[in-house]
Order: sequence, then C-alpha cells, then structure tokens
Amino acid sequence: MLVRIMDCLAQVPGRTSFPALRAIAYGGGRMPLAVIERALRVFPGVDFTNAYGLTETSATVCLLSPEDHRAAAASPDPQVRRRLGSVGKPLPSVEVQVRDAAGTVLSQQQSGMVFVRGAQVAGEYRGVGSLLDAAGWFATQDRGWVDAEGYLFLEGRADDLIVRGGENISPGEIEEVLLAHPAVADAVVVAVPSDQWGEAVGAVVVVRSGTTTSAEALQQWVRARLRSSRVPERVLFRSELPYNEMGKIPRRLVREELLSQD
Repeated sequence: MLVRIMDCLAQVPGRTSFPALRAIAYGGGRMPLAVIERALRVFPGVDFTNAYGLTETSATVCLLSPEDHRAAAASPDPQVRRRLGSVGKPLPSVEVQVRDAAGTVLSQQQSGMVFVRGAQVAGEYRGVGSLLDAAGWFATQDRGWVDAEGYLFLEGRADDLIVRGGENISPGEIEEVLLAHPAVADAVVVAVPSDQWGEAVGAVVVVRSGTTTSAEALQQWVRARLRSSRVPERVLFRSELPYNEMGKIPRRLVREELLSQD
C-alpha cells in the first residue's frame, strides 16, 4: 500500500509537502528496507511506527518507534541503518527468544524460530488448550534474529522457508534485493520443486510502470548481491500480486501459479 501511494504521488508534479500528515503506522508483514528508506524521503516530517504482534499475543509485542526510524536513517553505520528493516525492540513487559529446531536459545545474529513471553501472551485456544511451553513461551511460527542492541529482524513465516539442498533460505532476503531493483514495483519469492536440490527459488515480479526488465537481468541482480543459491531459478511476471483481504500474499497460490507455468 505504501509503495502504491508513493508511486501515485510521483505522478503529481511539484507535490512534495504534506502538512496535515502527522504519522504513518504499519505492520502485519516484513517491511523491505528499500521501501521504508524511500518513504522517509517522500514524507520527511512524518512519524513512522512499525508494530509487530500476533492475535495470540494481544497485538503488539515489539515496536520500532519514530525515534528509532530517524536514528537509523541518519546513521552512517550500516549496522544501525539496517534497523529500519527490523520490527524494533520488545515492549518492556515482553521477552523475546530465538531458538533453533532443537529448542536451544541462539545467540545474537543467529537465525531461528521467534518465541515470546509476557503477561499479555495468551497462546490458548478453545478445544485445544494452551500452546505455551512449560516456561510460558509461545512459538510465533515466525523466523528471525536479534541484533546486539535487541532489535528483532523477521525473515518470514517458518513454513515459507525454502530448503534448497539442505540449506535454509529465507524468501524475505531475496524479496528485499528484488525490491531494490529500479524496475521492480513488487515481488514475492516462494519454494518450487527441484529435481536436483529438492526445492529451488521461484519469484513472481511486478514491473514498475514505464520500465522494463527480464528474468535474466533480475537473476544477475540477485547473483551480484547474494549467494548463488538465492538466485531465482524461475521468474514469472504479472501485473499485480494476489493480496488477500488482510493485505498479505497467499504464497501457496503464488507457488501453484509458478508450477502451472512449467
């Protein structure tokens, strides 16, 4: 939605000031770094807030405040600037852990499953019971990692993970690189079957109006910025992505569409 607003405003010559616009809050998915950096340039006086939470956690558990946005955007340190792509720090009443598949708590910068704990965390379902572990931790089913200052970076849902030849690949990191391409307006990455690797990377891309690109050009773009295993083996172009009523992309439908193009 934010990309569409900025693309629309770009078609209005001379419109650079928005005195009545005070704040923009966003959440519900991973914010690509290129998008929020652009938004901060387009709306320089606006307070941006990113809130992360789940139904089972009574909404927000982490917050990237307007001050966090400004500090990260102004910093020359790339480790600080990348926090624009995080969901911020846990609220004072909430704890966050990142664990591996065996349940071991991981160190900073290590990717795994995100767990949360706090008085607002329910994790209980009628007819099912509590999904909290013995110590009160709830598995969010999101993958991510925490930096040295406690900022949480999400990589996507655990079941979105691409396992290529035994290597775990986060679709989010590839989507972020694709969205940084000047000709890409929107993109989603999913797992597709591979005879050689078990799973491979597939991408569906929306090209920005007035620009052109090719599958080969996008593959080279990714190859120049990430490991070769992250390069999409299949690229499909379409006019828009199939967002649902919650503003999220049902990756299963995208995967089925890629397979139907085989």
